[in-house]
Amino acid sequence: MPPDQTLAVLGLDDAEAAAYELLVDRPSATVDELAPAWARPEPLSATLASIVDKGMATALPGPVTRYTANSPSVALRSLLREHEQRLDAARRHLAMLEAVYQDRPAGRNAATLVEVVTGRHAVQQRLAQIRRAVRAQVRCLDRPPYFDDDRDEAAVELLRRGIAYRTVYDRASLDHPGALSAVERLVQAGQQARLLSHVPVKLYLADDRLGLLSMAGHDSALVVHPSAMLDALDKLFEGLWQRALPPHPPAARTAGRRPAPGTDQQRLITLLLSGLTDEAIARQLGVSYRTVQRRVAELMDRLGAHSRFQAGAQAALHSTRTRSAGA
Repeated sequence: MPPDQTLAVLGLDDAEAAAYELLVDRPSATVDELAPAWARPEPLSATLASIVDKGMATALPGPVTRYTANSPSVALRSLLREHEQRLDAARRHLAMLEAVYQDRPAGRNAATLVEVVTGRHAVQQRLAQIRRAVRAQVRCLDRPPYFDDDRDEAAVELLRRGIAYRTVYDRASLDHPGALSAVERLVQAGQQARLLSHVPVKLYLADDRLGLLSMAGHDSALVVHPSAMLDALDKLFEGLWQRALPPHPPAARTAGRRPAPGTDQQRLITLLLSGLTDEAIARQLGVSYRTVQRRVAELMDRLGAHSRFQAGAQAALHSTRTRSAGA
């Protein structure tokens, strides 16, 4: 059995963890009896002596020393308590550092308000750090190109943690096959999403504490700390959020359940409103270009619309009124 990483977290090295787990499988054993199962380079006898010193095992007296593992619930409790004490001390120290950081004079050097991060890997690392530090909410302005291939998985993980998550997607975000389905899956997971024909910047806001603003080429970024600039980015997001449209007309809800994914008709309306071309809509719906043209023409004819966008807007408005009347 490979050594459990949990034991390493509690302060045991890999050899000690492996020796303890080896003993857990046996009532008692000598060094010679354990040796055939010991595949590590560290001396087994010295490692056993080490875990005895740490209270993980007991050396039984006799002509030949036999070792037995102490109960995990007893042996690990003291290690766990020490680990928790170290974590508490680290949290207190971090809180002290944060208080000192926040109490610095308002007129501090601008270099402390904005970090310049260069290089794709460095930007990915900084974004991952920001995600781990999120406490309550994330707000995104989403547009390609992307430097974080795991963005959807990261969003789902934050949603599982109970983080509120809002994203405004640029039309170009839906221009590759499967993009709308990916957005729908995130919405089903709890994300609030809206669409806009043009999102001016790529932005990631973590709480009211940090913002990551992608720069030209998307291989560099600005990390913005609390400041007038962060306030301006906050207002930019909220203004665009108010202008943007939801992916589907509002769906009726049942107690404790989210609405089901949109029908093809609702998806067609979404894509029309986002300004995608017929070719791009065909890719999203998984149908032919001619099928999209036919469906759009039928929708325009049924609603008496004079443009594709007008047809989408009228259909969305009609759907909203219908659902409100039935609520």
